[in-house]
Amino acid sequence: MEQIGLKTSMLDVLSARPDLRCAMRLRYHLLGGLLLCVLFPALLRNGFNLPPMLYPADVKMTVGALSALLGGYYLHRRLVGFPGVSASSYILPAFTTSFAAVIVVFFFFRLEYSRQDFLLSYSLALVWAYAHTAIGRRAQTLRLAVVPGGAAKTLEQIRGVSWDWLKEPEAGWHRWDGIVVDLRADHGADWTRFIARAALAGVPVYHFKRIRESLTGRVEIEHLSENTFGSLNPNRLYFRLKHAADFVVALLVFLPALPLAALIALAIRLDTPGPVFFVQPRLGHRGRVIRVVKFRTMRHEEAQAISLEERREHARTLPHDRRITPVGKWLRRTRLDELPQIINILRGEMSWIGPRPEALPLSAHYDDEIAFYSYRHIVRPGITGWAQVNQGHVTTVDSVRDKLGLDLYYIAYFSNWLDVLIALRTLRTIVTGFGAR
Repeated sequence: MEQIGLKTSMLDVLSARPDLRCAMRLRYHLLGGLLLCVLFPALLRNGFNLPPMLYPADVKMTVGALSALLGGYYLHRRLVGFPGVSASSYILPAFTTSFAAVIVVFFFFRLEYSRQDFLLSYSLALVWAYAHTAIGRRAQTLRLAVVPGGAAKTLEQIRGVSWDWLKEPEAGWHRWDGIVVDLRADHGADWTRFIARAALAGVPVYHFKRIRESLTGRVEIEHLSENTFGSLNPNRLYFRLKHAADFVVALLVFLPALPLAALIALAIRLDTPGPVFFVQPRLGHRGRVIRVVKFRTMRHEEAQAISLEERREHARTLPHDRRITPVGKWLRRTRLDELPQIINILRGEMSWIGPRPEALPLSAHYDDEIAFYSYRHIVRPGITGWAQVNQGHVTTVDSVRDKLGLDLYYIAYFSNWLDVLIALRTLRTIVTGFGAR
């Protein structure tokens, strides 16, 4: 999001709110967690003796529980800073990861600890986090004032925010979490004075496009400007580190995945005649053509195309597509048809997470229909991505335009935290089959 030129996330907006109740502030949240999840188990271990007896084992347990609690809060806050993320949905993975990490450290260094006490701290941390989130859900609803004029009126389609549609300049800054304005429009002297005074009073002023971007998880570009490429260039250091991590993870997963791949291959051969693998040229990083490997999920004789138009149509997978085999339907729902793309990752052609590579006929078609479409190729394509976990499979040009906005959001907010969130949502997709075709 942009606050007079600075790109931030929804987490920064919530953190900057001037009117949050004291009990909902992070300091009180942490204090409650410290008392309930760290101090209470420590007192329980010592029979509620005050002060507690500081045996070395007790000190280690207390430090471990405190570290796990702080780690859980940190992970949770990083994950819920992105659009469309329910705070309660990521409490369990965040705190489970932090407490598991502390246990691994204790085990690795052979430190003495009590499983029962750690389980108690972990359970209390979850209870406190869920309770705090439930109580604070209403308090965390954004209330934003909108200055009339320009294209700011397009925000009325976005739900989940309390919009105050201003008709004339008025004071009362404490009522709002921020003021939204189309900074490219001409608002006149009175509105300009109002915006300046609001900023001086400490009320954040946001450009409407950045608010829309942070609420919807999409970056929309109507035309190129001097800031377009600067805001969309991915972090080069993280780009290199991510590439190295992709290779290492693919190398570690390759051998354990072979037995599962063999069973899938056998099921495909028994299901319908034809090859086990489906190899298709697709557009990859920087517009290079790559050969993407998948398990075949369609009937081989019906997946062929003759003309360019037929190839374009056959490249699309429609709902209830008759070409999909029974085994292929299950593979698509669980995303296991993408398993052979580990080979593409080891080749350096793909990543675990990134925009999905499109078939060449579709890429050419979308590039003709949608301006700026080719910019999605500035990062390596992925097996899963931000568009896949938010939108699922799409076929029409309009839905592809929305998908491009999601891909550009991923590029703009390219980070390890967004990748972690996508990985968690992908696990949900594998279980629920959301977006499968």
